[in-house]
Amino acid sequence: MAAIPPGRALATDLYELTMMAGYLAGGMTGQSSFELYVRSLPARRAYLVAAGLEQALDYLESLAFTPDQIAYLRTVPALKDVPDTFFTRDLPAFRFTGEVWAVAEGTPVFAHEPILRVTAPAPEAQLVETALLAIITFQTSIATKGARVVDAAAGVPVIEFGSRRAHGLDAGLHAARAAFVAGCAGTSNVEAGFAFGIPVSGTMAHSWVMSFDDEVEAFRRYCDLFGHQAVLLIDTYDTEEAARRIVDAGLRPAAVRLDSGDFVALSVSVRRILDAGGLHDTGIFVSGDLDEDKIAALMKAKAPVNGFGVGTALSTSNDAPALGGVYKLVEVERDGQRVPVLKLSAGKRTYPARKQVWRIVRDGRAQHDLIGLAGEPAPDEGRPLLTQVMRGGRRVAPSPPLPAVQEACRAARAELPPELRELDAAPDYPVEISPTLNALTERISEAIEGERSR
Repeated sequence: MAAIPPGRALATDLYELTMMAGYLAGGMTGQSSFELYVRSLPARRAYLVAAGLEQALDYLESLAFTPDQIAYLRTVPALKDVPDTFFTRDLPAFRFTGEVWAVAEGTPVFAHEPILRVTAPAPEAQLVETALLAIITFQTSIATKGARVVDAAAGVPVIEFGSRRAHGLDAGLHAARAAFVAGCAGTSNVEAGFAFGIPVSGTMAHSWVMSFDDEVEAFRRYCDLFGHQAVLLIDTYDTEEAARRIVDAGLRPAAVRLDSGDFVALSVSVRRILDAGGLHDTGIFVSGDLDEDKIAALMKAKAPVNGFGVGTALSTSNDAPALGGVYKLVEVERDGQRVPVLKLSAGKRTYPARKQVWRIVRDGRAQHDLIGLAGEPAPDEGRPLLTQVMRGGRRVAPSPPLPAVQEACRAARAELPPELRELDAAPDYPVEISPTLNALTERISEAIEGERSR
């Protein structure tokens, strides 16, 4: 199932279309290269986990304007003076024909490192800016938050529970995917299970318990239907009493769920009650406004918890809900020649030309990254992070299965210095600029300054 439906060409900012019309009207259809990256890391993030590439490629492969969309664009005041051929020739024929280089999903990345690079005719490369930023930065935000939550849980399974708090159904769907990439064991989102093959998990609602006169009858009826896979929610009235009544009724659920209260004290007392009743195999699942800090505190207290459900904090990345992602022009075609370009805006300077990022790994541990020109020789022990994933507007190879992406993410994060994975780690991983790229940047900067001073 395609996660990005066709016909999303209008999922963009108006200025992408006005610039596209300008390029076409001016005959500026040479190749342009744009790179997507994050200028700085959010608070309490020492690295990011790249995600969303699959949906970005879906979008690019399906990109086209429908007749209804073209008819609408004719009514947009900002486009009323563009040549009629924009509507009769250019938009009907529009397809993405470019190439894409990208970091594999699940890869840890740092500030200023290109996550994705597009090279295509200028109108194409420009139009896709808004959508690519929305897709990549959202899923990267959630995957990064998910990695923190998974690390805090220290091997205890985490289920993503956040669809009802996500900022819309599409956000919930793709948050579930990004969380799985980061290491979550499953999701409550059934659409994500259908679309991506993510294991789905669910328990029961308080409303089920409240629909019966007797709490035990609610538990019994649920167990009759779902058998040994039943997970019983036991905090509707009195958590400890509910655990006792489960034991006394001879029920043997897979787990009980705590959704409120002092999770440390309650998990200890419920574990004691279950064990005393012979329910050693019945697990304790905890949910309710959890995040990485609360989970870390539960783990530190050695709470006997067998699983966590994390909702709002994960599906919205609530403490860092947006990345400052940018999509910047780095190279243009002029008179048949590729020309590296940069901007000198205060606080927003860019590096020119198409780039590669190498990760230097020794003895299984990442030492530092090097950003250099795409054509530079690789440094010793350097592993390139950007690979070509699209050529001529089509994928160069099938995308890997999502469980393989999750495993690759686990392995890549395991290479990071352990201190980077602490919840309050300082973002001090070394990212260096190659001498060749530095020299090119200085040369172009001096040329621009010299031209401006004339």
